[in-house]
Amino acid sequence: MTHLTDGVEDFNRFYIRLPRRRKLPFSTLSVLDALAFDGSPKRLAELSAGEQLSQPGLTQLVQRLERDGLVVRGGDPRDGRAVLVHITEEGRGIGVSRRRERIGQLTPLVALLSPEDRRALAKVIPVLERLAQLGRESAGAARAAV
Repeated sequence: MTHLTDGVEDFNRFYIRLPRRRKLPFSTLSVLDALAFDGSPKRLAELSAGEQLSQPGLTQLVQRLERDGLVVRGGDPRDGRAVLVHITEEGRGIGVSRRRERIGQLTPLVALLSPEDRRALAKVIPVLERLAQLGRESAGAARAAV
């Protein structure tokens, strides 16, 4: 298990630091990605827990994102006291652009791999996707239990 953890962490360190044309802080990109991933708006508390930011810190970040036109805030129809954060098309466009940049940066590196390594990579991707899904489900169940 240590080998898996070390490999994932090493790749993550490289991947999240890939150069980007639009210089946005990691926390901004992460919140936009969280909002865009499943397409549904999120409560501030849910974003705060998922992004591991304090509620006041996340509130300030969301205010900046709203000022920049990347998100909008609205009331939660299920709970008038709660605020839902929605990603805008401009916010979603940042994620799409970032994804294209990463594809452009990774494609030549993958081409440097041997055919055997590319086949191995293709086989492990569904397993990593399943691990991520299980992690999201586990985190969701833990939040629901609170």
